[in-house]
Amino acid sequence: MASTEECRSALEQLSRNLAGTNGEVRQAAALDRSLTCRITDLDLTFSGRLRDGRITDVVETPGPPPAKAEIRLTMTSDDLVAMVGGKLNFASAWASGRVKLEAGFRDLLRLRTLL
Repeated sequence: MASTEECRSALEQLSRNLAGTNGEVRQAAALDRSLTCRITDLDLTFSGRLRDGRITDVVETPGPPPAKAEIRLTMTSDDLVAMVGGKLNFASAWASGRVKLEAGFRDLLRLRTLL
């Protein structure tokens, strides 16, 4: 099980990765939406904003998300670290149910480019 700090570092790396993209991927990441990442095995949630291709204003709270975000991710700490580190393919993890992604239909269509 990854630590809280490892998860926070993974989210910071994901933000840097998104900021460094271009083309269709950059356009997909350029949303302005609230975002939560629920880490089930640590029983905590990271909340923030996906804005201009970066994840900003990240705060950590114990338990489930305090409010329903527009984009919601749910996974284990190890899966988050592996996915950001390139050892776990997001699309495969999503298809198998290891990672859950919930968002509005239009956002899902845009985010599919990131998958």
